[in-house]
Amino acid sequence: MRPAELAPPSRKTLARDGAHVVCLDVPAQGEDLSRVANAVGGSSLQLDITAEKAPAALAEHLSTRHQGVDIVVHNAGIIRDKTLARMSEAQWDSVLAVNVVAPARINDHFVEHQVLRTGGRIVGLASIAGIAGNAGQTNYGATKAGVIGLAQTLAPRLHSLPATINAVAPGFIETKMTASMPVTVREVGRRLNSLAQGGLPIDVAETIAWLAHPGSAGVSGCVVRVCGQSLLGA
Repeated sequence: MRPAELAPPSRKTLARDGAHVVCLDVPAQGEDLSRVANAVGGSSLQLDITAEKAPAALAEHLSTRHQGVDIVVHNAGIIRDKTLARMSEAQWDSVLAVNVVAPARINDHFVEHQVLRTGGRIVGLASIAGIAGNAGQTNYGATKAGVIGLAQTLAPRLHSLPATINAVAPGFIETKMTASMPVTVREVGRRLNSLAQGGLPIDVAETIAWLAHPGSAGVSGCVVRVCGQSLLGA
């Protein structure tokens, strides 16, 4: 795999637009994390965002190395799929901890300690599952609805900075994960929208880049669906 392909589209797109991208992941993924950061000319920080002191550690790093932060993209996420009756407490708690509790704690710390700079942007990666739900993903859907709720509730607090917060809700996106789905399920996912096709990761990345751009200053507390007008959640 060529180095340029190692970086997720959102990071490459933000780097293209002039951002110095600070990439985060758990220490166990440190080698891959460094390759991604190098591919976009950014830097890396090994950090478990669910740790109790993670918000303070991240704030210290950004304040010391970069004098704060302009754009925060919450795209860390895990899945632990089971029907609710078979879901363990650990499967529920771990998905909530990564997908919504950690971003909420980081947001609060950044605002309280003025790490997010004037004109800052926060973008949370939600999902159509947070709007319409999904079989076997009660925990995941709840967290993605939570990401949308965070954007709606925090937007008024950010008004005085001024800064904005929004959520992006992708529908069916063509990824390695969706490529492993049974062909029938995959085709249904592709066709349940007005475009009758799956989206691409770059579609999501460009939406994030728009919300991070100064030209989106009038958009806050919103959820932008990247789903081709999916019937799910319509």
